[in-house]
Amino acid sequence: MKLSGWGRFPVIETDLRAPRTEDDLRAALGQGALIARGNGRSYGDSAVSPRATLHMRHFNHMLAFDETTGQLVAEAGVLLGDVIDAFLPRGWFPMITPGTRLITLGGAIAADVHGKNHHKDGSFGTCVDWIDVMGPDGAVLRCSREDNADLFRYTLGGMGLTGIILRCAIRLRPVESAWIQQTTHPAPDLDTAMRLFEENQQVTYSVAWIDCLGRGAHLGRSLVMLGEHATVAELDAKRARHPLDAGHKPKLAVPLDFPGFALNSLTVRAFNKLYYTLGARKTGTQLVDWDTYFYPLDAVLKWNRIYGRRGFAQFQCVLPLETSRDGLTALLEAISDSGNASFLAVLKRFGPQDSAMSFPMEGYTLALDFPMKSGTLALLDRLDRITLNHDGRFYLAKDSRMSADTLRAADPRVRAFTEMRKDRNLSGHFASAQSERLSL
Repeated sequence: MKLSGWGRFPVIETDLRAPRTEDDLRAALGQGALIARGNGRSYGDSAVSPRATLHMRHFNHMLAFDETTGQLVAEAGVLLGDVIDAFLPRGWFPMITPGTRLITLGGAIAADVHGKNHHKDGSFGTCVDWIDVMGPDGAVLRCSREDNADLFRYTLGGMGLTGIILRCAIRLRPVESAWIQQTTHPAPDLDTAMRLFEENQQVTYSVAWIDCLGRGAHLGRSLVMLGEHATVAELDAKRARHPLDAGHKPKLAVPLDFPGFALNSLTVRAFNKLYYTLGARKTGTQLVDWDTYFYPLDAVLKWNRIYGRRGFAQFQCVLPLETSRDGLTALLEAISDSGNASFLAVLKRFGPQDSAMSFPMEGYTLALDFPMKSGTLALLDRLDRITLNHDGRFYLAKDSRMSADTLRAADPRVRAFTEMRKDRNLSGHFASAQSERLSL
């Protein structure tokens, strides 16, 4: 069958299988290279193989929970949203979460996802105590910082290329309520946005929507949104009666693919201006529910249809602190000059991280999306070059078209990763369309 990531580009012909037991997985291992797939929310071709793709959603059981430490033991196919539904009413929330709750725990580990609190708490691996990984011989190894430590480090951010993630133990954070104290700061330009991030590093969560089509004095115009979990004392009387219940909002759905011309520089420029104006009116602090703060896009089902049948490409890089301002300026100027529209543009501040293959490093990360049309790939190649010129690197969970040479120029860790794969006899057993494109 034909399969793609969330960006719907590229589309790969694959043999999709849905194993239910570990014996099913072992049987599949003897039939050639394959890749495990969670809920299909990585954007490109990292969770689809030109040969066999294993749909892991049947491994979806929560196995144990420790009320004193917040440690949850669960299978890899459990969704982050399932964890929230089960444990937020009991006063627990994920320690690290990306911008969607519709990912599996196995996918969160494979991509070592990050959230709005990386500057304080690091990436998802921070909350992972151990991982059970099935290797090419069908044996299952428990990996942690103490046992099979190298495999543990490489599995975090290894994009499923170190084996099949079966189970994990993760730690949740205690919370008093299902509400977030959100403080919105309009930033008229990039310098102001970066200053706000630097001045608010003590705040748990920070993220900015950024207008990537701004020019001149408006280059980098942003809405910086800070957040803290609200305590019961900070809630009004009505909310305080049921502090861990924020209710459920109805979901919208995109019923069909938008026409290719719907997203263009004119429509996105108008949207960005309106979004900034409306956001600036909310300057100050207000209570918002957890779903609104962490997962605004999840409120719109099948939102990837907005980009039309040809899909879209995501681009996400991180630039080290010393080059961030100049690099972000160059990236934003290139996008604005191209007229290629990205209305889901996000800026975050990363803290320090030392890892084997995970994406984050201390600096600023910019995430963008572009509809696939004439000129898109050329623009992305230009953004690659700007990133390389400023010592940045790229997020494999968002990549769908980068070259192997670009990856190696950006990330010297790749050599050790590929050597580890060969030494452990992983290369011929675990492979995705992305890993073959990037020669991993």
